[in-house]
Amino acid sequence: MNASFIDNSDVPLVLIGGTLCNARLWQPLIAQLNVPAVICLTLSCADSAQESSRRLLNVLPPRFLLAGFSLGAIVALQMVADAPERLAGLALLSVNPLADRPENAATRRAAVRNASEQGHGKWLSSTLWHQYVAPSSLDNQELHDVLCLMAQETDSAVFARQTEIAIGRRDNRAALSALLCPVLIMNGEHDPVCTPAHHQLAAASAAHATWITLSSTGHFFILESAENAAVPLRKWITESLNASQ
Repeated sequence: MNASFIDNSDVPLVLIGGTLCNARLWQPLIAQLNVPAVICLTLSCADSAQESSRRLLNVLPPRFLLAGFSLGAIVALQMVADAPERLAGLALLSVNPLADRPENAATRRAAVRNASEQGHGKWLSSTLWHQYVAPSSLDNQELHDVLCLMAQETDSAVFARQTEIAIGRRDNRAALSALLCPVLIMNGEHDPVCTPAHHQLAAASAAHATWITLSSTGHFFILESAENAAVPLRKWITESLNASQ
């Protein structure tokens, strides 16, 4: 896609990645968006969504476009609760807006220990790969290797902090319902992690949200189908910039 240039110099696009992710997650998508101001953030320094939000809001520009993927979307929702006036637009990608179930905590923390013992890349390949992509992508070795590489590049202490963010996350749908800027909600058709039902809950909470499901993709749809994901994201960026003028 030879997308036309969108000048967001005054309102940068902030991208927050998910668990065991880094800037590699966003590179194919960024190449499709054709915007000059992009900030990629990795969740690595805090062990709660509230602390992550506080730290990020302290260093980010006064106004920005915000897109969060998976755990990054959870932190984005906390930022909605903390400083809705700072957001020119919100995109939630592969999101579960609900608080985590208490019984999940032990399993999540055990996963951190197991991944540390086995190596993050090997652990992801054996436990999560089949949940992360659509059936049609299971033979995509390049995609598999990128996900495992990001996991391997994430140290155990960071994975542990990211896990605590997931365990302690809040349900911030009330804040989402009060948000006035353009909201885009996107998910993959084949995602058992953040299901269509989760996205329906998020969409129902945002009065003017656009909800799009990408067919033949899974949890990591932004890597599986960057070109298709970029089309609604570019539209959302344009609408958000126009609304903030």
